Amino acid sequence: MLSSPWARFYSNSCCLCCHVRTGTIILGVWYLIINSVVLLILLSALTDPDQYHLTSAELGGEFEFMDDANMCIATAISLLMILICAMATYGAYKQHAAWIIPFFCYQIFDFALNTLVAISVLVYPSTIQDYLRQLPNNFPYKEEIMSVNPTCLVVIILLFISIILAFKGYLISCVWNCYRYINGRNNSDVLVYITTNDTAVLLPSYDDPVNGAAKDPPPPYVSA
Repeated sequence: MLSSPWARFYSNSCCLCCHVRTGTIILGVWYLIINSVVLLILLSALTDPDQYHLTSAELGGEFEFMDDANMCIATAISLLMILICAMATYGAYKQHAAWIIPFFCYQIFDFALNTLVAISVLVYPSTIQDYLRQLPNNFPYKEEIMSVNPTCLVVIILLFISIILAFKGYLISCVWNCYRYINGRNNSDVLVYITTNDTAVLLPSYDDPVNGAAKDPPPPYVSA
């Protein structure tokens, strides 16, 4: 039988030590904690703007670090991410495959953005130096990073992004395998339910027309 090309990547194990369902729950809880911490920081920044508001003089540039509009947008994104992560965790725990789809779509979107960043660094390596020049003068290790050979700096950044992409791809495969496992398990449960509720029809016994003796009825016929 011909199988789908994605079938070779299907596995029920995650990190070689736990089930993909357990791994998805752990991943969802981890993302939930991170986004909750970010949301608390954003809310505290909204309640006390002077504490997190950096002027252009402090940054050494002609822009402000974060205004109220950007803070509100970041807060809305954090709330949306908390909802998506909670749905994935609940879906993996209660074995509802549809609840995992939004988190899986977010992973694909995040992977695509990181891939675009890697492509932009590879095509336009000079953007790294331009970005470093825009950093504040008091940024940690700015001078040391600027003194590195531009080619070596591009190679290091591309290697770092490649490791991140490989790790994100593995997490995507774990969530996808969890979705397939739950979806297949639910479908098998439906088939078992249908099979166990089939009715059995017994044919009555009949007399032998030659000897006049009653013969045993034939074996029961079970409807398919």
